[in-house]
Amino acid sequence: MLPWNHLPFNDEMKKSLSNLNPNEIDKYVQNMVSKMFPKNMDGMLNPQEWLKSVQNIQDEPLSSNKLDTQLFETHDFVFIRIPIKEDNWLKNMKVFHTSHEAIIEHIPTLDDKHILKLPAAVKKKGAVANHRNGILEIRIPRSNQNDISEIGISEDQ
Repeated sequence: MLPWNHLPFNDEMKKSLSNLNPNEIDKYVQNMVSKMFPKNMDGMLNPQEWLKSVQNIQDEPLSSNKLDTQLFETHDFVFIRIPIKEDNWLKNMKVFHTSHEAIIEHIPTLDDKHILKLPAAVKKKGAVANHRNGILEIRIPRSNQNDISEIGISEDQ
């Protein structure tokens, strides 16, 4: 609550300000702001709506078809196990990896792409994939490099 008696208003002004409804003020401000900004910025006016739209974008997977995978690591390897439900998946699928992610493309449909965060850093070479009993098992060697490089700091004078 504002200390109205300390502001330089006359008595009539004080009475009219004290009788204002907070909902009416909010409605007035929203109306004025909506007139100032273009229609495509409507989501920006209400922070809750904007936050929901951002969360919806983040929650959307790259694929509408969730890939059922198992990811785990041992002392030497990172394993990815994928159940293969159809024989043509093996012919269509592409598997790639970086040091921290595995990328599985074209399963279950050709447009699908799945990015899996690996539990540990892996080596660039040495990955092996085997299919047995309806399960594709990908084994990627873990990277043991814990090299630390010192960065010299120079002073500009």
